Amino acid sequence: MSFQDLGLNPKLLKALDAEGYTTPTPIQSQAIPLALAGRDVQGIAQTGTGKTAAFALPILHRLAANPKRPAPGCCRVLVLSPTRELASQIADSFRAYGKFMDLRSTVMFGGVPKGKQARAMQMGVDVLVATPGRLIDHLQDRAVNLSQVEILVLDEADHMLDLGFIVPIRQIVKMIPTERQTMFFSATMPKEIGNLASQMLKNPAHVAVTPVATTAERISQHVILLDTSHKRSVLCELLSSVVSGRTLVFTRTKHGADRVVKQLGESGLAAVAIHGNKSQGQRERALAEFKTGRCRVLVATDIAARGIDVDGVSHVINFDLPNVPETYVHRIGRTARAGADGAAISLCDGEERAFLRDIEKVIRMKIPQLPAPTARVARPRAA
Repeated sequence: MSFQDLGLNPKLLKALDAEGYTTPTPIQSQAIPLALAGRDVQGIAQTGTGKTAAFALPILHRLAANPKRPAPGCCRVLVLSPTRELASQIADSFRAYGKFMDLRSTVMFGGVPKGKQARAMQMGVDVLVATPGRLIDHLQDRAVNLSQVEILVLDEADHMLDLGFIVPIRQIVKMIPTERQTMFFSATMPKEIGNLASQMLKNPAHVAVTPVATTAERISQHVILLDTSHKRSVLCELLSSVVSGRTLVFTRTKHGADRVVKQLGESGLAAVAIHGNKSQGQRERALAEFKTGRCRVLVATDIAARGIDVDGVSHVINFDLPNVPETYVHRIGRTARAGADGAAISLCDGEERAFLRDIEKVIRMKIPQLPAPTARVARPRAA
């Protein structure tokens, strides 16, 4: 199947050709026809499967087919995203796909002054991409009016839950007309997210490109069992003698991310951190250094990593194991993108063995053990 086969607007096809897109991904080939038909869509899809285009392309097609000038402060489409990085990337995608169309879009997220965002809404926009917290701020300031929303998209709903955004989302949805098209995407479907979807969607079409909580076949996974006190030296050894490519290191806390960067620096290994306590400028600079290859090690927390869409990540290292097993799937999915192979290595101390067992249950496989490069391995305890 090609994008032409989907019956998209010629201006969209021209933009896709300019972007080098020729063949739809599975989520795109499944979701686009349903969205074009006006159906509500509930999608299970990981980041990196092409889901932004799966909702952006049919939305742009429908807007072009029914041109209308938005009223001041209003938008025709609202896309809710959990993080600044993802919101920014979604807005960039709408601009890229719609560059041959006469449509206005803008993005709203925290960490930057509100004034410029409010001014962008004064004339009305076709597409507004926003994080829930900042959108609530603008709604309270009466800078945004949601009474003309025709299409609502909720992206990465499971991470909205992690960030405590479910209550703000319910507030926002109450301000949107009930007669609308809704698209709802999530990588996993915990009970609370399932409940939210059932309340927001009307007779939805279900699309799924991977079973919930599966891990990519192209990712080799290993775990190193060790004492907590040896994590730092083992990480340094991995990065200096075992792992050579672009590497994403995950920690459980913001403080932990900064500490790892400092420790790596003391060992002569350059790394940058990205987490919620960093300013927007700091986050963008760290991401730019990682993307361009000026710094090959990026240390991140789970929340900050949402929306990091970087090809060429060869390794993911879990310095701390996540206490939510589905998060492990999200983390290691940052490698093996765009048809490449990848590797995931987890450092597991004695207190994290229960987390490891939960992860292995969810992914339905036992993760092979790897000897630590420094041989400082703790003896495995009985399960």
